[in-house]
Amino acid sequence: MANGKPVERPLSPHLTIYRPQLTSITSILTRITGNALIISAVLVVWWLLAAAVGPAYYDIATAVLTSWFGDIVMSLSVLGVWYHYLAGLRHLYFDAGHGLDIPTAEKLGWACLIGSVGLTVITLIIV
Repeated sequence: MANGKPVERPLSPHLTIYRPQLTSITSILTRITGNALIISAVLVVWWLLAAAVGPAYYDIATAVLTSWFGDIVMSLSVLGVWYHYLAGLRHLYFDAGHGLDIPTAEKLGWACLIGSVGLTVITLIIV
């Protein structure tokens, strides 16, 4: 038995087996936005610490955060905040035992995606 040929068993199903579904994509996006918001929070804390250290450091941090790169990062952070918020509400709804059927879950997924984009545009226009 120790010298026999190893049994070739299939690996767990992977991305090549399953077609991506909206519910899985929204779940992955929730994790991505949560981690991306950590990076944004670090940038904001860096800016606040630079303000506390002195004007030279504050000028550098402000230059980075108000550059085109900083504008893109902060705009995407607003999108991440809205998406993560709406996805959290969706999960609270699921935790209450509602909307667990596939059509409702997909509608709520689309609501998270479209709602986050719409709320981001409104936020960027107002702010």
